Amino acid sequence: MEYRTLGRTGYKVSTLTIGGCGPGIAPNVKEAVEVVEKAIEAGLNIVDIAPSYGEAETRLGDIISKNRKRLVITEKTLERSKEGAWKELKRSLERLKVEYFDVYQFHAVGSLEELNQIFSENGAMRAFLEARDQGLIKHIGITVHKDMRIVQKALEVFDFDTILIPVNAISLIHPTPENDFRPILKIARDREVGVIAIKAIARRRWSSQKRYQTWYEPFEDDEDIEKGVHFTLSQEGVTTYSMACDIKLWPKIIKAGESFRKLSEEEQKEIVDYFKSKEGFPLFPEQ
Repeated sequence: MEYRTLGRTGYKVSTLTIGGCGPGIAPNVKEAVEVVEKAIEAGLNIVDIAPSYGEAETRLGDIISKNRKRLVITEKTLERSKEGAWKELKRSLERLKVEYFDVYQFHAVGSLEELNQIFSENGAMRAFLEARDQGLIKHIGITVHKDMRIVQKALEVFDFDTILIPVNAISLIHPTPENDFRPILKIARDREVGVIAIKAIARRRWSSQKRYQTWYEPFEDDEDIEKGVHFTLSQEGVTTYSMACDIKLWPKIIKAGESFRKLSEEEQKEIVDYFKSKEGFPLFPEQ
């Protein structure tokens, strides 16, 4: 497993991240915990988790606290007020049985109105800054799932340490200001912002009966998953990819991560064309 530095945080992290969503909503609790144990054994040393990921915090508290010294924990909150963020932060620390988070993130910021609320007089940023001063969080991040213009604006108003965004080949089938991650990755490189990528194996929105717990239809063949993961990890500026929200896909993703080699620009273009031929389509903007 390859390791990269997560921007200015200085943390050396695996190119694959243990996403809390998968084990948080998996039907079988025992399997959910076991798959995380196997991921850690495979060398994954970064966890991305949130209170909104089903039972992730309560299910994984023991294993995360047991492995605390070897794990980088990136936690998130959907709260936008100071009071709400403080309350949720303390609850998350309690559930995961740890004394601090390496990165605490504003989760799924979807509009400029939300961003303004975060930075308002009684906004959640006040809680984040106070918590950082108290040593409860080490670094501050933001996650944006559907509009790269929100990320750019966020980076204009605050010097975030990390960002979490979709970085995938299907976005380049039809790039728009909402889904084109390339300008954001350039800003991240220039400013040493750590980038956690998501949705590397997304194919399109579901057009048939859902077979996985992901909200989008994923690629599922070994070869396609390898292409998707290798494409995402080949993008300059990407540090790590947080695995999909269905643990059934994890063994194939980890296999792809272990076989990773950096792709040439020509190979990346070929993957975009290949995914287009397989009816891949950007998740955003909504059609």
